[in-house]
Amino acid sequence: MGYSTKIQLIKRQKSEQWYVNFPAAVAQAAEFEQGEVVEWFIDDHQNFVLKRSNSAVANLKKKLKTNPTT
Repeated sequence: MGYSTKIQLIKRQKSEQWYVNFPAAVAQAAEFEQGEVVEWFIDDHQNFVLKRSNSAVANLKKKLKTNPTT
């Protein structure tokens, strides 16, 4: 099952910012933390890859290991 989202653009006089918001269900399923830094890679013009830091993944694995029911 996929979740659709819109790409948002905010244009200012000297700059522009693009935003992609995660649906809450996706963020919760991935167990993102507030302020977590991720890195985007462009696989091709149709697929983008979001990579988490090794420390974020290690913390998540540690959390799952100590509490497998969550």
